[in-house]
Amino acid sequence: MKPLLALVGRPNVGKSTLFNRLVGRRLALVEDLPGVTRDRHYADISWAGRELSLVDTGGFVPAGSDDVLEGVRAQAEIAVETCDVVLFLVDGRTGTVAADLELAALLRKSGKPVLVVVNKLDHPPAADAGAAEFYQLGFPEVFPVSAEHALGIDALLDAVLVHLPPVTDERAPDSDEVDDAIRVAIIGRPNVGKSTLVNALLGEERQLAGPVPGTTRDPIDTELVHAGRRIVLTDTAGIRKKRAMAERVERVSILGALRSVDRSDIAVLVLDGTEPGVEQDARLAGMVEEKGRALVVLVNKWDLVSKDGRKQEEFREVLKWQLRFVAYAPILFGSALQGRQVGKVLDVAVQLFDQFRFRSPTPMLNRLLQKVVDAHPAPSDRGRPLRFYYITQVADSPPTFALTCNRPRSVTQAYRRYLTNQLREALALRVPLHLVFRERPGHSSPAPRKRQRT
Repeated sequence: MKPLLALVGRPNVGKSTLFNRLVGRRLALVEDLPGVTRDRHYADISWAGRELSLVDTGGFVPAGSDDVLEGVRAQAEIAVETCDVVLFLVDGRTGTVAADLELAALLRKSGKPVLVVVNKLDHPPAADAGAAEFYQLGFPEVFPVSAEHALGIDALLDAVLVHLPPVTDERAPDSDEVDDAIRVAIIGRPNVGKSTLVNALLGEERQLAGPVPGTTRDPIDTELVHAGRRIVLTDTAGIRKKRAMAERVERVSILGALRSVDRSDIAVLVLDGTEPGVEQDARLAGMVEEKGRALVVLVNKWDLVSKDGRKQEEFREVLKWQLRFVAYAPILFGSALQGRQVGKVLDVAVQLFDQFRFRSPTPMLNRLLQKVVDAHPAPSDRGRPLRFYYITQVADSPPTFALTCNRPRSVTQAYRRYLTNQLREALALRVPLHLVFRERPGHSSPAPRKRQRT
């Protein structure tokens, strides 16, 4: 599981701006108003060869504030409890304020490594002087940065690496043997039947299940053997919209459930067939896709909906449209309570695991690439042709392919989707595929010619 960094600070100190800077793209909503960030935002980043997870929290506010701001405070506290390193953001322009001192006291109690990040110091010569007063917060490491102008970011990330735990693979055993277990995370909103599904798959009442939402609080691993394959099922806490969470312990367990997807191969997203079109289901599917994990969608409680096969196909088409960004994922229908069709979940999980670790010979891939490009040539870039030379698979889990071409930056999102879909169809894969576009060694795209004044 990737180490987790938490961005924590009072409202309007620039956490979302720093988050976007570290991630390299604009994911978090940024607005010059306190409290804009309500929920946590997650993303994966890489620095010096180390893979990390980053969480942007809502602004920390003093206890006793209104309900919305108090919820934001709780979100920040959750992130601190579950992270490996805290990036404590303060505003270098306003200086230390009471809310910074209160948050510093909370962070000292956490026992986590804390790096004080003094943001909005846009003039390097005066940055160190501007950061000096923040040593009074009681932490030895203080870093002046400008998230907006990308100043001081490299030094900050280098310091983060010093505090991270050693690199480990939680999916590998302590022995020298290769871990061939298929790790399956059961996720979904509260009360959709996740624990009941686990019990049905195990054939016994192994997990506590009941009609009350939030029965499962901590991720629970259970091992079984199916079709000669070892499978580890992880039953996770129900994941609901953050603003709907009432108990603090539930909020903590939900972050653990999200992180359990990190150490899984496959996620089974359980939907409630009696509540179609729930927005949170799409969010969870998107999270799995972003993490690059294989996905199975199980429409549970189908016995309460219909026994008409035509109704099922209509539901499937609607669901494919709602989850079109993961349209490749298998969709199953069943009833965990009655044990109907749930065995297919394990059958499909085994199939997807083999596809997740799929390896393809390079000659076959190159023949396929030539066929695909001939059928639909890449669009030119301002009259300059985009040419592909060869393709090779560089990784699995998920399958990742490197395509060498003359102008990697000219590959449009539409053509990337076309290549991805053609590869998935030709290779019969129903798992995420990653494409990496590289420039041929020794070839560099000419700089655009400047217009001559007339």
